[in-house]
Order: sequence, then C-alpha cells, then structure tokens
Amino acid sequence: MKVTFLGTGTSQGVPVIGCHCDICTSVDFRDNRLRSSIFVEMNGVHIVVDTGPDFRQQMLRARVNRLDAVLFTHAHKDHTAGMDDIRSYNFRQKKDMPVYARTEVQDQLKREFSYIFSESKYPGIPRIALHTLDGSPFEVEGQTIVPVEVMHHKLSVYGFRFGDFTYITDANYISEEEKEKIKGSKVIVLNALQKEDHISHFTMDEAVELMQELNPEKGYLTHISHRLGLHAEVSKELPENIELAWDGLQLSIEDH
Repeated sequence: MKVTFLGTGTSQGVPVIGCHCDICTSVDFRDNRLRSSIFVEMNGVHIVVDTGPDFRQQMLRARVNRLDAVLFTHAHKDHTAGMDDIRSYNFRQKKDMPVYARTEVQDQLKREFSYIFSESKYPGIPRIALHTLDGSPFEVEGQTIVPVEVMHHKLSVYGFRFGDFTYITDANYISEEEKEKIKGSKVIVLNALQKEDHISHFTMDEAVELMQELNPEKGYLTHISHRLGLHAEVSKELPENIELAWDGLQLSIEDH
C-alpha cells in the first residue's frame, strides 16, 4: 500500500488569506498546507479520502491519472467542496465514480451539488454512484475498508482503516469501542489542529497522548493550522515515532 498526503491543512489552509505570521510567510515548503486529504493505492485500487476545495490542484500535483473511488469523512465544505472535479475521471475512465458516504453526507452533497442529481442533467456534469456507509466494513473493488466513528464536537465523522493504516481527521473524541478498530495498525494518522484547546479538534498534546495509547509503529499528525507553529520547530517537540505530515509526503506500508 502507498499513501500520499494530498493536503495536511485545516479548513483555511496554510498560509491563511491575509495573514503575515511566521508560519504563513515561511519559505519552508512543509509549512504550505492545502486542505486535508489522502490518496491511497491499495493492491492496484486507487482511492481518495475527501475532495476539498483544493481537489483539482491536489490531483494535478500528485499526478493521479486514475481514481477508482471517493470516500467522504463528513459533510464540511473543506472536505467536500471539490467534488465537481471528479468529472475529469468520468471522461477519462468512461464510468460513474463510486462515492462512499453516510446518509447525512449524501444529503449535503445533494444540496450543494443539486445539478448532479437533477433528473434533467446538463451535459458534462459529474457522474457518481452513491454507496451508503453505515459503520460496517465495506469493499472497494475487493479491498476491505473499516469505518471508524469519531466525534467532531457533536458531529459524527468517519475515519477509515485500510489494512494496517488508519486515517482520522476532524476529531476530538474516540470511544473505547472504536479505538479497538484502530489498534494493531502499523501507521496511524490523527488530526492535531493547534496547541491550545479547541472545541472540535484534538490539540497536539491530545493527539500525541492518544497516539501513544494506540501504540502504532509510526504516527503522523494532520489537519494542522498556522497556530500550531513552524514545521521545523514543532517537529523537535514530538516523540521519535510521531511526525507532522506534510503535503506530498508518501508512505509505503506492508500488511502483516
């Protein structure tokens, strides 16, 4: 399995529009963060988790020429706003794009992209095939994926486990039952918005503490805001087996 971090930033991205702080003006490429998303290549199956506002740019930058499915974690716009651009894959692959999401996310997609679901379809619009997630493991072209339910304040969000890799974004609470679905993962990704307390996201310390409890071989932090600090400086504060993810970082993961 290969995982590419397409974006590792929070809802505003980094740099933030109009901000001139040290992080937003940094010349370190690792401090430039598009909205959070990953690309997973799993036994020849190509999957994207979330299509945020930067989806087109991310696909071009990562040179993703084929896409077999899109998974959505939740309905916030920084995770869904770029869905229109899947039509490029419709044209290229000549088939509808399988989209996996819970019912509440599908309802939001139908409101925000009503033209896609209209009975009278305009030529060239995206073509998608909706698949409903209910918390049970599901398959994408023979590859089993396990949803992990986490809480984003009062909103239920899905993380996903792909073999020995688990990806969780937009969370500030995970139940003991859902933690059991994560345990045993070689690599875990958790969100770490900033150092100060936040109503709906793990802080860096909270994410590190949870990572140490779950005990993966390697941990990565994502969904990072400019308030966390400079990549180079914050990296020095982390335990040896935990790193800040950055846009374009690629991981190779071998299953047990």
